[in-house]
Amino acid sequence: MRDIIEMRSDSESDYDFHGDDEISVVPQVELTVPKTDDPTSLTVTFRMWVLGITACVLLSFLNQFFWYRTNPLTISSVSAQIAVVPIGHLMARVLPTRRFFQGTRWSFTMNPGPFSTKEHVLITVFANSGSGAVYASHILSAVKLYYKRRLDFLPALLVMITTQVLGFGWAGLYRKHLVEPGEMWWPSNLVQVSLFRALHDKEKRSKWGVTRNQFFVITLITSFSYYLLPGYLFTLLTTVSWLCWTSPKSILVNQLGSGSAGLGSAGLGIASFGLDWSTIASYLGSPLASPFFATANIAVGYFLLMYVITPLCYYLDFFNAKTFPIYSGKLFVSNGEEYNVRSIINDEFRLDHKAYAETGPVHMSTFFAVTYGLGFATLTASVVHVLLFNGKDLWNQTRGALRKDKKMDIHTKIMKRNYKEVPLWWFLSIFAVNIAVIVFVCVYYEKQIQLPWWGAFLACLIAVFFTPLVGVIMATTNQAPGLNIITEYIIGYAYPERPVANICFKTYGYISMSQSLTFLADLKLGSYMKIPPRTMFMAQVVGTLVAVFVYALTAWWLMAEIPNLCDTSLLPPESQWTCPTDRVFFDASVIWGLVGPRRMFGDLGEYSSINWFFLGGAIAPALVYLATRIFPNKRWISSIHIPVLIGATAIMPPATAVNFTSWIVMAFVFGHFVFKYKREWWQRYNYVLSGGMDAGTGFMSVLLFLALQRSDIMLDWWGNSGEGCPVAKCPTAKGVVVHGCPVF
Repeated sequence: MRDIIEMRSDSESDYDFHGDDEISVVPQVELTVPKTDDPTSLTVTFRMWVLGITACVLLSFLNQFFWYRTNPLTISSVSAQIAVVPIGHLMARVLPTRRFFQGTRWSFTMNPGPFSTKEHVLITVFANSGSGAVYASHILSAVKLYYKRRLDFLPALLVMITTQVLGFGWAGLYRKHLVEPGEMWWPSNLVQVSLFRALHDKEKRSKWGVTRNQFFVITLITSFSYYLLPGYLFTLLTTVSWLCWTSPKSILVNQLGSGSAGLGSAGLGIASFGLDWSTIASYLGSPLASPFFATANIAVGYFLLMYVITPLCYYLDFFNAKTFPIYSGKLFVSNGEEYNVRSIINDEFRLDHKAYAETGPVHMSTFFAVTYGLGFATLTASVVHVLLFNGKDLWNQTRGALRKDKKMDIHTKIMKRNYKEVPLWWFLSIFAVNIAVIVFVCVYYEKQIQLPWWGAFLACLIAVFFTPLVGVIMATTNQAPGLNIITEYIIGYAYPERPVANICFKTYGYISMSQSLTFLADLKLGSYMKIPPRTMFMAQVVGTLVAVFVYALTAWWLMAEIPNLCDTSLLPPESQWTCPTDRVFFDASVIWGLVGPRRMFGDLGEYSSINWFFLGGAIAPALVYLATRIFPNKRWISSIHIPVLIGATAIMPPATAVNFTSWIVMAFVFGHFVFKYKREWWQRYNYVLSGGMDAGTGFMSVLLFLALQRSDIMLDWWGNSGEGCPVAKCPTAKGVVVHGCPVF
């Protein structure tokens, strides 16, 4: 098969390749990423297509499948990254070397030579497309499972495709700012780079007696075997809330000790922990890939929310907090009962004003309200932080984007010297086609989608503005503040009482930015591994399209296959199909779309004071910036990253205390102590350990479902009966009646 890229001759390069920048500016990159390239290495081959598309399809299916579970384990591309190695080498040995269509431009051979690292990287890019969730599948769940309204397959599929691919436009615009500079190092990519080296580099045994490849196999087998316990035999290990065991009927003790949301409500998770990799890594990603300063900011933000703000707000009864659970992502009426959302919807799928007046306003737990406030603060903090701390660099990069003598990272220099870039018009062409399809969907399926065409353009403007700001944070901390709240807020005022329009607008505004960051991260991976940019572009486009189709078909199948999927009122207490992320998505559509921000956070709402968080978020990074100028010798001050600190808990709910406490402990151990005191071990094994844990846990979880759980073969004993905090969901206000709870 003829390669789609052309190599660039040295004479074509207009960039400065002097050797004064040969050391990477980020120590982790310097320790992990090689500075070599072989432009003649195989890239686009028959093996790459077969293994890449297969990996993309399998991961897309599995991740959509597990997305509905209480701990939505994401099987990362690392699993496929490892599994394809022996298959690739086997294909190199057994496939015929005969050349087909010889003499034509379509000439190719099934076996051009040994299985190469660059083939492996492209296969992993396909796998990356499958491992990243298709956010628009939440729209399917909200409309069909919660609202129980009509949404045809074709408009749903077109929305999923356009939301996933729209981000290519922003990636093309901002790659010069977020990929080429060495300071934009994208920490999560180092896991994969380390694994590629472990799986392909020939290395001698270290002083520990184990090569990286051998260490990965040991980790894989160990985590695969161990997950049999938390995954099936002893599920209590997923959340060990031992404080509840001391007094299981005490509401106070349950509120303090419960760390898992179960069927929707939990507590503060004091001393709660999980001995399960899916619990640790399901929401925040691998703790082994988090830089120490980011971990410290997340830990401080989590501590302030869970152990300072939430208890104060609850026990001081802010927003009638005691009428509702201390932690919950559900919606309630004023007497503490769960809100019947479908009772306030009319035949046109809009708010029924008469029914709403009879039922009363929507209420939420004070914890849920505060997390929305923190979302407001994160938004303004992200803008102010990037402008203050990175604004000068962004401006200089923008001014120098077309300069021919600019300084660049060593890896970017190698790429510029050896390969041709992807023309900007390739990215913009995809954007233009997407816009045309979006307008068609908005006009032709207006009754089902509800979103007007101008709403899609407004969502694009929001994404264009925030992508470089959030991109800087993601590229340096491995954490990305979301745009979901600001998009919901804007369309909630501009086009109220239309829940599907709200969630479609949010998806176009938020996910187009999120997807652009995914594409940019892959481009950075390509820079680290020296993949021709045009080949990388091809793999990203094809992989994204394949993944969307598989995600859509899998979601559609599961909705028909699993009885009472996501309906916690009908599911058994120990069910794993509680869909916590979809429940939060649905509740957000009620708050921002059906009821509207004016009735929740505006002049008609109970939670209008939450808007002050916008101001607080803008002031906080300015104070940190001022402190760095007043105390320049206090270097730790510059490590205070307000968007990460206050945005750390943006995924709560659905994430719970046990996910954070377990993740923080692991991240501190490996990101600080091992990195500082066992640097050589960290360099050799840290990311390999992360990949092995992902792969082993993922493989065993699939095996358990196919062999046992799909047939409802379960073990009924104390170790599989939940965390043991039965009254954590109970309110403490006087006279509130909730099933299973005492009345005060």
